[in-house]
Amino acid sequence: MDLIVAREEDRLSVKTFLTRRFSGLSQMYLRARVYQGHCFLDGELVENWGRKLKPGQIVSIEVDLEAATSRKPEAIPLEILFEDEHRIVVAKPGGMLVHPTMHVKTGTLANALASHLKGARFWFPHRLDQETSGVLVVAKTEIELRSITRAWESGQVAKLYLAVLEGTVEPDELLIDAPIGRDPEAKPAWGVRASGKPAQSRLRVTSRHSNMTHVQLEPITGRTNQLRIHCAHIGHPILGDRLYGTPGSRMFLHAHQLSLLGQTYQTPPPWQLFED
Repeated sequence: MDLIVAREEDRLSVKTFLTRRFSGLSQMYLRARVYQGHCFLDGELVENWGRKLKPGQIVSIEVDLEAATSRKPEAIPLEILFEDEHRIVVAKPGGMLVHPTMHVKTGTLANALASHLKGARFWFPHRLDQETSGVLVVAKTEIELRSITRAWESGQVAKLYLAVLEGTVEPDELLIDAPIGRDPEAKPAWGVRASGKPAQSRLRVTSRHSNMTHVQLEPITGRTNQLRIHCAHIGHPILGDRLYGTPGSRMFLHAHQLSLLGQTYQTPPPWQLFED
């Protein structure tokens, strides 16, 4: 199976890339496939799955999609925005993991989808942080997965987020241009770093209230935690962001709209407008 590394997957390790793309397979199984010589990067054997990837590269690996699955079906309600034979689009709740991890095997979106799709295969072309709510697209066929991945890589996907920020943001519109990188010695590890990759986000104020600001956010690039990092960088962290701001009952970041391959999907935020 050939997988194209998307723009937002820049600098991911082979390990992280594979565990995200094959979220229903155990990490132990995927590691074995790599170190047994079944994984190639642009035709070259991958000998270390810590190797970093670049957009446009092709990862080739043969896996048994029924092996070592951690996608146990659970009858968890889903808010379905669209579904056909190629894809399913859902509104992910804040606080829900997209797929199981080594420590969390139940209660994830993957568990809910495994139940809804009655054991049929599915893939996540992208993801949302656990605390972020909103539109998420799931591929139901490998052909659709490749189509969506190519669209992401070629910049044909547009995303619009809604957020509530701490404090009063003065400019009505703002382009945040600050490189994002990882420092394993820092906490949090991901942040604005001079040595990081270029990152740009557009911000537009929709309303101002007592010590908080409602905004629209558009990620021009797709770096790890980009919107959260950029908002904190300008001195206005997302309300409830426990990593880059002040912890709260929830993080007020919502993937409101996604346009993909000629279709647009959207879902309203799960909060009401804050009044003074």
